[in-house]
Amino acid sequence: MTSTATQPRRLAEPTAPVLFGMLALLGVLGLAVFYDFLRQQVAFAVSQPSDWGHTLIIPAVGAYFVWLRRGELLAEPFSPFWPALAVLLAGVAWYALCVIGPKPLFHHNLQAAGVTLALVGAAWTILGTRAMRVLWFPLLYVCIFSQTLSERMLSKVTFLLQDLAALGAYGLLLVLGLDADRSGNTITVISGGVSHPLNVAEACSGMRMVVAFTALGTFLAYTQMHGLVQRTLMVLSAIPVAVAVNILRIVTLGVLSLADSNFATGEFHHFVGLVWMLPGLLLFLGVQWVINNVMVDDRGALRAV
Repeated sequence: MTSTATQPRRLAEPTAPVLFGMLALLGVLGLAVFYDFLRQQVAFAVSQPSDWGHTLIIPAVGAYFVWLRRGELLAEPFSPFWPALAVLLAGVAWYALCVIGPKPLFHHNLQAAGVTLALVGAAWTILGTRAMRVLWFPLLYVCIFSQTLSERMLSKVTFLLQDLAALGAYGLLLVLGLDADRSGNTITVISGGVSHPLNVAEACSGMRMVVAFTALGTFLAYTQMHGLVQRTLMVLSAIPVAVAVNILRIVTLGVLSLADSNFATGEFHHFVGLVWMLPGLLLFLGVQWVINNVMVDDRGALRAV
Protein backbone atom coordinates (compact mmCIF):
# COMPACT_ATOMS: atom_id res chain seq x y z
CA MET A 1 0.00 0.00 0.00
CA THR A 2 1.54 3.27 -1.10
CA SER A 3 1.24 6.35 1.06
CA THR A 4 1.55 9.82 -0.30
CA ALA A 5 3.11 12.62 1.68
CA THR A 6 0.95 15.60 2.29
CA GLN A 7 2.06 18.39 -0.04
CA PRO A 8 1.75 22.01 1.16
CA ARG A 9 -0.82 23.94 -0.78
CA ARG A 10 0.59 26.67 -2.94
CA LEU A 11 -1.30 29.92 -3.21
CA ALA A 12 -2.63 30.48 -6.69
CA GLU A 13 -1.10 33.34 -8.61
CA PRO A 14 -3.45 36.25 -9.27
CA THR A 15 -5.06 36.16 -12.70
CA ALA A 16 -4.30 38.81 -15.32
CA PRO A 17 -7.63 40.67 -14.81
CA VAL A 18 -6.94 40.85 -11.08
CA LEU A 19 -3.43 42.18 -11.66
CA PHE A 20 -4.59 44.80 -14.16
CA GLY A 21 -7.37 45.76 -11.78
CA MET A 22 -4.76 46.30 -9.08
CA LEU A 23 -2.72 48.42 -11.47
CA ALA A 24 -5.79 50.48 -12.37
CA LEU A 25 -6.52 51.05 -8.70
CA LEU A 26 -2.92 52.07 -8.06
CA GLY A 27 -3.15 54.39 -11.08
CA VAL A 28 -6.17 56.17 -9.62
CA LEU A 29 -4.45 56.46 -6.24
CA GLY A 30 -1.32 57.73 -8.00
CA LEU A 31 -3.29 60.45 -9.76
CA ALA A 32 -4.66 61.54 -6.40
CA VAL A 33 -1.30 61.48 -4.60
CA PHE A 34 0.74 63.09 -7.38
CA TYR A 35 -1.99 65.39 -8.68
CA ASP A 36 -0.14 68.63 -7.90
CA PHE A 37 3.05 67.43 -9.62
CA LEU A 38 1.14 66.30 -12.72
CA ARG A 39 -0.86 69.54 -12.84
CA GLN A 40 2.32 71.62 -12.74
CA GLN A 41 3.95 69.49 -15.44
CA VAL A 42 1.00 69.89 -17.81
CA ALA A 43 0.92 73.64 -17.09
CA PHE A 44 4.62 73.93 -18.00
CA ALA A 45 4.05 72.09 -21.29
CA VAL A 46 0.96 74.10 -22.25
CA SER A 47 2.43 77.50 -21.36
CA GLN A 48 5.78 76.80 -23.09
CA PRO A 49 4.88 74.57 -26.06
CA SER A 50 8.01 75.32 -28.09
CA ASP A 51 10.22 74.29 -25.16
CA TRP A 52 8.31 71.59 -23.29
CA GLY A 53 5.33 70.69 -25.46
CA HIS A 54 6.98 67.36 -26.34
CA THR A 55 6.57 66.18 -22.74
CA LEU A 56 2.84 65.68 -23.35
CA ILE A 57 3.39 62.96 -25.96
CA ILE A 58 6.18 61.09 -24.13
CA PRO A 59 3.76 58.81 -22.18
CA ALA A 60 2.22 57.71 -25.49
CA VAL A 61 5.71 56.96 -26.81
CA GLY A 62 6.43 54.86 -23.72
CA ALA A 63 3.18 52.95 -24.29
CA TYR A 64 4.28 52.33 -27.89
CA PHE A 65 7.58 50.86 -26.61
CA VAL A 66 5.56 48.42 -24.49
CA TRP A 67 3.33 47.57 -27.45
CA LEU A 68 6.36 46.69 -29.57
CA ARG A 69 7.37 44.03 -27.03
CA ARG A 70 3.89 42.89 -26.08
CA GLY A 71 4.58 39.34 -27.28
CA GLU A 72 7.54 38.98 -24.95
CA LEU A 73 5.64 40.66 -22.13
CA LEU A 74 2.61 38.36 -22.41
CA ALA A 75 4.55 35.16 -23.17
CA GLU A 76 4.20 33.94 -19.57
CA PRO A 77 1.79 34.70 -16.70
CA PHE A 78 2.69 37.65 -14.52
CA SER A 79 4.06 36.83 -11.08
CA PRO A 80 3.94 39.62 -8.46
CA PHE A 81 7.15 40.47 -6.65
CA TRP A 82 5.97 41.76 -3.29
CA PRO A 83 9.41 42.85 -1.93
CA ALA A 84 9.34 45.62 -4.59
CA LEU A 85 6.56 47.20 -2.56
CA ALA A 86 9.41 48.80 -0.60
CA VAL A 87 10.42 50.71 -3.75
CA LEU A 88 6.85 51.99 -4.18
CA LEU A 89 6.64 53.13 -0.56
CA ALA A 90 10.09 54.75 -0.76
CA GLY A 91 8.95 56.74 -3.80
CA VAL A 92 5.80 57.96 -2.08
CA ALA A 93 7.78 58.83 1.07
CA TRP A 94 10.37 60.80 -0.92
CA TYR A 95 7.68 62.69 -2.80
CA ALA A 96 5.93 63.55 0.47
CA LEU A 97 9.22 64.79 1.91
CA CYS A 98 9.72 67.03 -1.13
CA VAL A 99 6.22 68.48 -0.68
CA ILE A 100 5.99 68.97 3.08
CA GLY A 101 9.65 68.79 4.08
CA PRO A 102 12.47 71.37 4.05
CA LYS A 103 12.14 74.13 1.48
CA PRO A 104 15.29 73.16 -0.50
CA LEU A 105 13.60 69.84 -1.31
CA PHE A 106 10.51 71.53 -2.74
CA HIS A 107 11.71 71.11 -6.31
CA HIS A 108 9.88 69.81 -9.38
CA ASN A 109 12.65 67.43 -10.46
CA LEU A 110 13.20 66.08 -6.95
CA GLN A 111 9.48 65.37 -6.79
CA ALA A 112 9.80 63.62 -10.17
CA ALA A 113 12.35 61.24 -8.62
CA GLY A 114 9.72 60.17 -6.10
CA VAL A 115 7.12 59.71 -8.83
CA THR A 116 9.62 57.59 -10.78
CA LEU A 117 10.37 55.32 -7.84
CA ALA A 118 6.67 54.91 -7.10
CA LEU A 119 5.82 54.07 -10.73
CA VAL A 120 8.65 51.54 -11.07
CA GLY A 121 7.84 50.04 -7.68
CA ALA A 122 4.16 49.66 -8.55
CA ALA A 123 4.86 47.93 -11.87
CA TRP A 124 7.54 45.70 -10.33
CA THR A 125 5.32 44.72 -7.40
CA ILE A 126 2.24 43.85 -9.44
CA LEU A 127 3.73 42.44 -12.65
CA GLY A 128 6.94 40.89 -11.33
CA THR A 129 10.61 40.76 -12.20
CA ARG A 130 10.18 39.04 -15.57
CA ALA A 131 7.89 41.78 -16.80
CA MET A 132 10.28 44.46 -15.57
CA ARG A 133 12.94 43.14 -17.95
CA VAL A 134 10.64 44.50 -20.67
CA LEU A 135 9.16 47.49 -18.86
CA TRP A 136 12.19 49.10 -17.24
CA PHE A 137 13.25 51.03 -20.34
CA PRO A 138 9.78 52.39 -21.30
CA LEU A 139 9.16 53.40 -17.67
CA LEU A 140 12.47 55.25 -17.34
CA TYR A 141 12.02 56.85 -20.76
CA VAL A 142 8.65 58.26 -19.69
CA CYS A 143 9.89 59.41 -16.29
CA ILE A 144 13.01 61.11 -17.66
CA PHE A 145 11.66 62.81 -20.77
CA SER A 146 8.13 63.69 -19.68
CA GLN A 147 9.30 66.13 -17.02
CA THR A 148 10.33 69.76 -17.36
CA LEU A 149 13.92 70.35 -16.31
CA SER A 150 14.60 73.35 -14.10
CA GLU A 151 16.84 76.23 -15.10
CA ARG A 152 19.23 75.24 -12.33
CA MET A 153 19.75 71.83 -13.90
CA LEU A 154 20.06 73.21 -17.42
CA SER A 155 22.40 76.06 -16.55
CA LYS A 156 25.45 73.79 -16.51
CA VAL A 157 25.56 73.70 -20.30
CA THR A 158 23.15 76.51 -21.22
CA PHE A 159 25.83 79.20 -21.40
CA LEU A 160 28.04 77.11 -23.70
CA LEU A 161 25.15 76.41 -26.06
CA GLN A 162 24.18 80.08 -25.91
CA ASP A 163 27.65 81.08 -27.14
CA LEU A 164 27.59 78.42 -29.86
CA ALA A 165 24.16 79.55 -31.05
CA ALA A 166 25.21 83.21 -31.22
CA LEU A 167 28.50 82.44 -33.00
CA GLY A 168 26.89 80.02 -35.46
CA ALA A 169 24.01 82.37 -36.28
CA TYR A 170 26.41 85.28 -36.78
CA GLY A 171 28.56 83.24 -39.16
CA LEU A 172 25.57 82.03 -41.16
CA LEU A 173 24.20 85.58 -41.50
CA LEU A 174 27.55 86.63 -42.97
CA VAL A 175 27.47 83.66 -45.35
CA LEU A 176 24.03 84.79 -46.50
CA GLY A 177 25.54 88.14 -47.40
CA LEU A 178 23.91 90.18 -44.62
CA ASP A 179 25.73 92.96 -42.83
CA ALA A 180 25.94 91.79 -39.22
CA ASP A 181 27.94 92.47 -36.11
CA ARG A 182 28.30 90.44 -32.94
CA SER A 183 29.01 91.61 -29.43
CA GLY A 184 28.87 88.80 -26.94
CA ASN A 185 25.51 87.13 -27.41
CA THR A 186 23.90 90.09 -29.16
CA ILE A 187 23.82 90.03 -32.94
CA THR A 188 23.09 93.25 -34.79
CA VAL A 189 21.81 92.94 -38.35
CA ILE A 190 22.27 96.17 -40.33
CA SER A 191 20.05 96.99 -43.30
CA GLY A 192 19.72 100.36 -45.00
CA GLY A 193 21.73 102.00 -42.24
CA VAL A 194 19.26 100.78 -39.60
CA SER A 195 20.45 98.44 -36.86
CA HIS A 196 18.29 95.51 -35.82
CA PRO A 197 19.64 93.96 -32.59
CA LEU A 198 18.89 90.32 -31.89
CA ASN A 199 19.67 89.14 -28.37
CA VAL A 200 20.49 85.42 -28.07
CA ALA A 201 19.25 85.05 -24.49
CA GLU A 202 19.47 81.96 -22.31
CA ALA A 203 16.03 80.92 -23.56
CA CYS A 204 17.50 80.88 -27.09
CA SER A 205 20.45 78.66 -26.14
CA GLY A 206 18.74 75.59 -27.59
CA MET A 207 19.12 73.59 -24.39
CA ARG A 208 15.45 72.65 -24.34
CA MET A 209 15.72 71.66 -27.98
CA VAL A 210 18.63 69.40 -27.05
CA VAL A 211 16.39 67.69 -24.48
CA ALA A 212 13.57 67.23 -27.02
CA PHE A 213 15.91 65.92 -29.71
CA THR A 214 17.58 63.56 -27.23
CA ALA A 215 14.15 62.10 -26.52
CA LEU A 216 13.60 61.76 -30.28
CA GLY A 217 17.04 60.24 -30.82
CA THR A 218 16.40 57.70 -28.06
CA PHE A 219 13.08 56.80 -29.70
CA LEU A 220 14.74 56.23 -33.08
CA ALA A 221 17.59 54.27 -31.49
CA TYR A 222 15.16 51.97 -29.67
CA THR A 223 12.76 51.38 -32.55
CA GLN A 224 14.90 51.60 -35.70
CA MET A 225 18.37 50.38 -34.69
CA HIS A 226 19.84 47.22 -33.21
CA GLY A 227 23.57 47.54 -32.59
CA LEU A 228 24.95 49.32 -29.53
CA VAL A 229 27.21 51.50 -31.72
CA GLN A 230 24.29 52.58 -33.90
CA ARG A 231 22.08 53.40 -30.93
CA THR A 232 24.80 55.32 -29.14
CA LEU A 233 25.59 57.43 -32.22
CA MET A 234 21.91 58.14 -32.77
CA VAL A 235 21.42 59.45 -29.24
CA LEU A 236 24.64 61.47 -29.26
CA SER A 237 23.72 63.06 -32.60
CA ALA A 238 20.87 64.86 -30.83
CA ILE A 239 23.27 67.55 -29.62
CA PRO A 240 24.72 68.70 -32.97
CA VAL A 241 21.33 68.40 -34.71
CA ALA A 242 19.64 70.50 -32.02
CA VAL A 243 22.42 73.11 -32.15
CA ALA A 244 22.15 73.32 -35.95
CA VAL A 245 18.35 73.70 -35.89
CA ASN A 246 18.60 76.35 -33.18
CA ILE A 247 21.12 78.32 -35.25
CA LEU A 248 18.76 78.19 -38.22
CA ARG A 249 15.92 79.38 -35.98
CA ILE A 250 17.94 82.38 -34.78
CA VAL A 251 18.96 83.25 -38.34
CA THR A 252 15.31 83.07 -39.41
CA LEU A 253 14.37 85.50 -36.65
CA GLY A 254 17.24 87.79 -37.64
CA VAL A 255 16.14 87.91 -41.27
CA LEU A 256 12.49 88.45 -40.35
CA SER A 257 13.43 91.24 -37.94
CA LEU A 258 14.56 93.27 -40.96
CA ALA A 259 10.92 93.52 -41.99
CA ASP A 260 9.52 94.00 -38.49
CA SER A 261 11.46 93.98 -35.23
CA ASN A 262 8.42 92.49 -33.47
CA PHE A 263 9.01 89.22 -35.32
CA ALA A 264 11.99 88.53 -33.04
CA THR A 265 9.94 88.72 -29.85
CA GLY A 266 6.67 87.56 -28.32
CA GLU A 267 4.50 84.72 -29.54
CA PHE A 268 5.94 84.76 -33.05
CA HIS A 269 9.33 83.95 -31.54
CA HIS A 270 7.87 80.73 -30.11
CA PHE A 271 6.00 80.01 -33.34
CA VAL A 272 9.24 80.03 -35.36
CA GLY A 273 10.69 77.53 -32.87
CA LEU A 274 7.76 75.20 -33.48
CA VAL A 275 8.02 75.59 -37.26
CA TRP A 276 11.68 74.56 -37.23
CA MET A 277 10.89 71.33 -35.36
CA LEU A 278 9.65 69.63 -38.56
CA PRO A 279 12.81 70.35 -40.63
CA GLY A 280 14.75 69.30 -37.53
CA LEU A 281 12.94 65.96 -37.57
CA LEU A 282 13.77 65.47 -41.24
CA LEU A 283 17.40 66.30 -40.53
CA PHE A 284 17.39 63.76 -37.71
CA LEU A 285 15.99 61.10 -40.06
CA GLY A 286 18.80 61.95 -42.48
CA VAL A 287 21.34 61.40 -39.70
CA GLN A 288 19.72 58.06 -38.96
CA TRP A 289 20.06 57.03 -42.60
CA VAL A 290 23.73 58.00 -42.61
CA ILE A 291 24.42 56.02 -39.44
CA ASN A 292 22.59 52.95 -40.72
CA ASN A 293 23.94 52.95 -44.27
CA VAL A 294 27.27 54.76 -44.28
CA MET A 295 28.94 54.87 -40.87
CA VAL A 296 28.14 51.38 -39.51
CA ASP A 297 28.52 48.02 -41.24
CA ASP A 298 26.31 44.94 -40.93
CA ARG A 299 28.17 43.74 -37.84
CA GLY A 300 27.51 47.02 -36.03
CA ALA A 301 31.11 48.22 -36.29
CA LEU A 302 32.20 51.66 -37.48
CA ARG A 303 33.27 51.89 -41.10
CA ALA A 304 36.25 53.92 -42.22
CA VAL A 305 34.59 56.98 -43.74
